[in-house]
Amino acid sequence: MRTSFTVGGRDVRLRIAAVFVLACTAVSLAVSAQTTSLTLVSTAWPPFTNAPGQPRFALDLVEAALGRSRITAKTTIVTAAEFTPALLTGPFDGSAAAWKDAERERTLLFSQPYLENRLVLVGRRGADVTAKAIAALAGKRIAIVGGYAYGEAVDRAGPIFVRTDSEEDSVARLLASSVEYTLMDELVVQYIVSNHPKESAARLEIGSAALLTRELYLAIRRTRADATSIIAGFNAQLRGMITDRTYHRLLHVDWIRADVNGDGISEYVPLNDQAGPTPPQRIYSLFNAPEAAEKPVDKPGFYVGGNIYRDWASVPETYKSFDSQHPNPDRSTASIFRFAW
Repeated sequence: MRTSFTVGGRDVRLRIAAVFVLACTAVSLAVSAQTTSLTLVSTAWPPFTNAPGQPRFALDLVEAALGRSRITAKTTIVTAAEFTPALLTGPFDGSAAAWKDAERERTLLFSQPYLENRLVLVGRRGADVTAKAIAALAGKRIAIVGGYAYGEAVDRAGPIFVRTDSEEDSVARLLASSVEYTLMDELVVQYIVSNHPKESAARLEIGSAALLTRELYLAIRRTRADATSIIAGFNAQLRGMITDRTYHRLLHVDWIRADVNGDGISEYVPLNDQAGPTPPQRIYSLFNAPEAAEKPVDKPGFYVGGNIYRDWASVPETYKSFDSQHPNPDRSTASIFRFAW
């Protein structure tokens, strides 16, 4: 009987070739399934950047977005003085939370902005918080979280800045009257008002104008062969993270204002589709877009149930309820700050 497994025979060559093709395919699939790793650098600037286990909103967002493209990132925390040299010439692939300037753009490829730092003025109850610029606070003692470079323009603006260890430390010094004000990121203010409504209303006066605004970016060194694909993949995840409420969960906010469909007009997006019986009183804007600058037709609609409604009255009643007896399972109950009142 003739067997096909004959050394030198055509059948065995075909079988060997088939095995080789299958092996190459398996290797290719294994390689494509591998996770890319990034080594990033940042300073400690709570609540945006910090060591694991601490408030680190920006790093959490970036890691979540990268993870959807099978990319892991590990961030090393360095001092403010070490940050720029490490970012531009050091052994790192980039930074998950970088501000943009011309020098950095020559070396780094930047993503779309994914978050915005907006510092607002906070004083004790009854204080004047109407200042529209930091220079208007010349001579005042102002608590500000240390460890981050706010820029020479801020340092030369005239106030006496008291560097603190954390947002909690800043509030403690304010309430103890060792400083007259604190500059606090609007995201932290949202957290305080939502989680400590009685205490904040009784003891704090919160300004409405952002005295410092800077956009945050993911930045990857241009020398990485895959820098363009990493940035493109990251950008592609951002809108989906708003509509699936990943942003809400990681930022610990109930409502976000953002453009969910790319038409240039913002929408109000709740934490989930049971938005409650009344329109929101406080909404966190991912990017500053004052209502006064908008035409009436451009005012935000409401994104609920996968649809955009032009105003609150148009939102179906089925979305205007919540179970007050049971906490929302989507709402993070983790305590990320410990403010002492």
